[in-house]
Amino acid sequence: MSEILGDLKYTKTHEWIQIMDDGTITVGISDHAQDLLGDMVFIELPELDTSYKAGDDCAVVESVKAASDIYSPISGEVIAVNESLTDTPELVNKEPYGDGWIFKMQPEERGEIENLMSASEYEEYAESEEH
Repeated sequence: MSEILGDLKYTKTHEWIQIMDDGTITVGISDHAQDLLGDMVFIELPELDTSYKAGDDCAVVESVKAASDIYSPISGEVIAVNESLTDTPELVNKEPYGDGWIFKMQPEERGEIENLMSASEYEEYAESEEH
């Protein structure tokens, strides 16, 4: 089974969010998602200072197997992108919860975070998808 970190929130489209001390969030894709996609070869990052609604596609990851949209887990404005992924997209494979983060947002509506899955809910969801 893929690694699922307990202090993160997850979406049904396999993004994770970490709530930072300053109220911003960091977004990436889960270990489960990177495992399914395979070796990353290119990542199209979202535009800085762009606002997205929850569920909007905002980035693309391309692997040797497929290209996949990354969706905004909540509504908010992109305040940082992980420029390292431009040259080393494989960071998403090596450290999906660390240096492989994709972007950071300033949430528009903090209540949306409550709609996301806990680690245990996501683990159950990911396992149900495999069968």
